[in-house]
Amino acid sequence: MENKNLLDTCHHIHFVGIGGSGMCPIAEILFHRGYAVSGSDMNEGDTLDRIKSYGIPVFMGHRAENIQGADLVVYTAAVKADNPELAAARAAGIPCIERSVMLGLLSDRYGDSIAVSGTHGKTTTTGMITTLFLQAGKDPSCVIGGKLPLIGSNGRAGKSDTLVCEACEYVDTFLHLHPAVSVILNIDNDHLDYFGTLENIIKSFRQFAKQTSRLLVINGDDDNTRKAVEGLDHAAVITYGFGEENRFSAREIQDIPGAREQFVIYKDGQPLCPVSLSVPGRHNILNALAAAAVGDFFGISPQQIQEGLHAFTGVHRRFEVLGEFDGVTVADDFAHHPTELTASLTAAMHMGFRQVWAVFQPHTYSRTYLLLDDFAKALQIPDHVVMTEILAVREENTYGIYTKDLAAKIPGSRWFQSFEEIAGYVMEKAQPGDLILTLGGGDIYKCANLIVEKYRARS
Repeated sequence: MENKNLLDTCHHIHFVGIGGSGMCPIAEILFHRGYAVSGSDMNEGDTLDRIKSYGIPVFMGHRAENIQGADLVVYTAAVKADNPELAAARAAGIPCIERSVMLGLLSDRYGDSIAVSGTHGKTTTTGMITTLFLQAGKDPSCVIGGKLPLIGSNGRAGKSDTLVCEACEYVDTFLHLHPAVSVILNIDNDHLDYFGTLENIIKSFRQFAKQTSRLLVINGDDDNTRKAVEGLDHAAVITYGFGEENRFSAREIQDIPGAREQFVIYKDGQPLCPVSLSVPGRHNILNALAAAAVGDFFGISPQQIQEGLHAFTGVHRRFEVLGEFDGVTVADDFAHHPTELTASLTAAMHMGFRQVWAVFQPHTYSRTYLLLDDFAKALQIPDHVVMTEILAVREENTYGIYTKDLAAKIPGSRWFQSFEEIAGYVMEKAQPGDLILTLGGGDIYKCANLIVEKYRARS
């Protein structure tokens, strides 16, 4: 059991990998709560610039002397056990904790902690809730998995008692959290390399729900989510979904090609407010309902919910439009699971483009192997599919799976070894009115950026 009093007994906290998207907002919040903060990283970037702007010392490269003066060290899961800063801290008897443990300790300091969980949609919904609170004049702190344009960052340090954060289920990291309010967006087959079975995933979400003290906001349309909270009565439960039996439901949905989603939110069978989203896709209607339910619980008015949801323009790498070049729109999306691909590609096909070119990077051998047929089905939605080799991430290819195996199940699909080849191919084929959409959880955004650079170089 981690020491729950660590934040009471330390003053100087050092972050190994402080520029990471999950690390920098935590460091920023702790700094604004009065702690001395330092950090190290291997790469310069926007997040480091933001951290440095507060006067937080950041060391480039990992060296034992970087931890001098620290009485607590925080590291990311990506940091190897033989990291010189970790080794020095442990040798000196300085406590070392992983990022998710720190997020749990930090969230315990907020009376109104809101944790957003689910296999899909966490970052978008966390961004929506944060936007609702900010637009309503509240002052939340937040830790978001992607950059929110409204704040120019993926985190902020507010002065209120509210913290909005993502709760990731991978390797059960969300079990370090004990939120006041939890959202469960959906529960799907993913991270099977860790969980093994869907039943084990549901079991973990049930434990997460048990650790929530005041309110559970759940997708009432999702069988697995309902199963996870079945019989729990320690906290209030609010359901949302398309089904009219939910406390919050979306009705009078207007499906206009090329337009964003328009609908009316109903609460307890009565109209609450009309909503016009600035992000596409039916899946974002569900995310918006979850955000509305949380906002309503915290006293945000129907008009503020309407205005706040419209003000949300998305987060980095969630159907992020990078620009239009020679009449071709280029966008990038984080979708890396068949359910996410289905949602994003279905939305793309309803946006009025002449043709949709999906450029997909399979992410991990285990996910590709275990969900091969589901991937093949999702990737038949767009007009054209181009793929990269599978990104290994943390795995060896013990499954003997390759992109060519996926391509064989998708008529007309192509795959290439390099981003350079992909960029050349899709730019040669795409015509005015088309969409080029890169998709994946790895570094496929680099391919999108390359395509943008090549288009700009033409003009």
